[in-house]
Amino acid sequence: MTDLDPNLCPVCGQSNRCSLAEPRTATRPCWCFEVTIDPARLAMLPDELRNQACLCPRCARLANAADAGDD
Repeated sequence: MTDLDPNLCPVCGQSNRCSLAEPRTATRPCWCFEVTIDPARLAMLPDELRNQACLCPRCARLANAADAGDD
């Protein structure tokens, strides 16, 4: 079993800025409620990391940008 910090992104290990994981801001909606995160990006996470911690905004944007194609 992994000791996973719910405040850290499971992809890059940086702060995920999740308002729900922080007791002082747990009553506020999280930034991720306003974006679409690619399900394929989430599916790439190992089973033990899924639904344990949010991706950070940077990793979530990278997932969305992958669908946009080249400029």
